[in-house]
Amino acid sequence: MEIVKLREEYIKLGQALKAAGMVGSGVEAKIVICDGQVQVNKETECRRGRKLYDGDIVSFQGKEIKIVK
Repeated sequence: MEIVKLREEYIKLGQALKAAGMVGSGVEAKIVICDGQVQVNKETECRRGRKLYDGDIVSFQGKEIKIVK
């Protein structure tokens, strides 16, 4: 499981995918999110601007990211 540390109160979903190295660009993040390939806390998420907070778990292609403070 990848860990993404928050620098502020939250991080946006697209930014978290990039920070964890799961996608190479913001455009790629937008595509995979809009295609319904990304889950946040086990629910499909289609908004790349979704704010993630401490404790949220993102799943994509069998890998997970945990958001921590």
